[in-house]
Amino acid sequence: MSSDSVKLYSAIYVALLFAAALNFVLFEVDIVDFSYQQAFAGTMVISVVKTGFIVAYFQHLRWENRSLTYLMGLAFALTMLLMAAAAYSIS
Repeated sequence: MSSDSVKLYSAIYVALLFAAALNFVLFEVDIVDFSYQQAFAGTMVISVVKTGFIVAYFQHLRWENRSLTYLMGLAFALTMLLMAAAAYSIS
């Protein structure tokens, strides 16, 4: 592993740690008084960014063929549709 890739993975790891700390701040720290909806929305945005980093760099999808990336996106979209259908059928 080259020193450039170690630096890249270290920077991604630090960004993920920062995002986790930011999630904690949104709900637990009373510096800024976020409503529950604001904190939840912020957490969802942060989670999407964290997932993007993990998928792109730690699962090496960034360096794969675009067709595999599109296939993963399709699988994700279908999973979201199934979850929405299940939530609709429960309520």
